[in-house]
Amino acid sequence: MKKEEAKRIFRQYIKKQGLRNTRQREEILDVFLSSGGHITVDELFDKVKKRDSSIGYATIHRNLNLLLEAGLAEEIKIGKEKTRYEQMHMREHHDHLICLECGRFIEVVDENIEKLQNRLAEEKEFTPVRHKLEIYGYCKKCR
Repeated sequence: MKKEEAKRIFRQYIKKQGLRNTRQREEILDVFLSSGGHITVDELFDKVKKRDSSIGYATIHRNLNLLLEAGLAEEIKIGKEKTRYEQMHMREHHDHLICLECGRFIEVVDENIEKLQNRLAEEKEFTPVRHKLEIYGYCKKCR
């Protein structure tokens, strides 16, 4: 259901932009939604190429931008590392611990963090729309 709902949203967004929904777009979308993690353009390109060698790098990059615009993906940029893309549709909100040595992403779901953020916003009479928390450091393996 999650995947089909994301596909429906993407198709509607494409149509609203006056673009055609092509087989290549469907292939890229399917691979992205199946990736399950934090993926770079290069990693997505490699996975898509295994399914359809006719799809070029620029096509994948353009479609990732459409996924961002449609609200189905989010960019995660760490310093000089390559940008990673994460699925956003129907996922539980989570934050990230990011290792500066190996680049590992650890997803964190912590109700206390959410409560603290909400309390801070309320105290400052601020209405949050969205947020992301990224904590940079070193994982156990890299210390």
